[in-house]
Amino acid sequence: MSGQSPNVRTAPLVRTPHTAMVLAAGLGTRMRPLTDNLPKPLIAVDGKALIDHTLDRFAAAGVQRAVVNVHYLADKIEAHVKSREAPKISLSDERETLLETGGGLKKAAPLLGDDPVFCTNTDAILVDDPGAEACTALAEAFDAQKMDMLLLLTPISKTSGYDGKGDFNRQADGRLEFRDGESAQYVFTGLQIIKPSLAADGPEGPFSTKILWEKAISEGRLFGIVHQGFWMHVGDPAGLAAAEAYLKDARRQKA
Repeated sequence: MSGQSPNVRTAPLVRTPHTAMVLAAGLGTRMRPLTDNLPKPLIAVDGKALIDHTLDRFAAAGVQRAVVNVHYLADKIEAHVKSREAPKISLSDERETLLETGGGLKKAAPLLGDDPVFCTNTDAILVDDPGAEACTALAEAFDAQKMDMLLLLTPISKTSGYDGKGDFNRQADGRLEFRDGESAQYVFTGLQIIKPSLAADGPEGPFSTKILWEKAISEGRLFGIVHQGFWMHVGDPAGLAAAEAYLKDARRQKA
């Protein structure tokens, strides 16, 4: 008799999102004066624009299309990404009104489709441990039956350019809770898998994705996994310098 025993459980099918949302519309005020004439996503780190660090990771993970929202110095970002072939770029234009992270997702929803998507900002760089690529890890852990969002987290001890006290505590089953007290276990890296339909229920106009997190937490549907590697927050000139130093040292160690 052929076939698998009914007592053997098969692993769930891993479906890596083929679409990503890249949040690139911010003003970059903490990065001034570097952003006086250049949008933060185009600032170079180790010879590559921040947005290309993000898009190259998505391309390597098999993402076919990325929706990039634009507002501040939008023409420069549009010119920079228009020649990319992997992933293909669609623009969500916020030139008229800056909509923040949640509002940006809501405006872009018609471009994103119905299936879960990767979503990230561009002011961070992830370094993977061998065999633990961040997008792959998220895709393998995401379960649409019980999750509305799956966030990639990191302990503060494995960061640079970050001066906060953490964002989330994580339960044994992976469910997340907001920081309650002086500090929390983990920092949100900016990378997540999210169902675009969540943003459709958000308010009109600008709003933060924190509203979506609050709803998911209340329903027990916000989860997180821990990044196996290092995370560099490139949100200001000090963070930029720290990232440059880290990557320079990493190259020297490989030489």
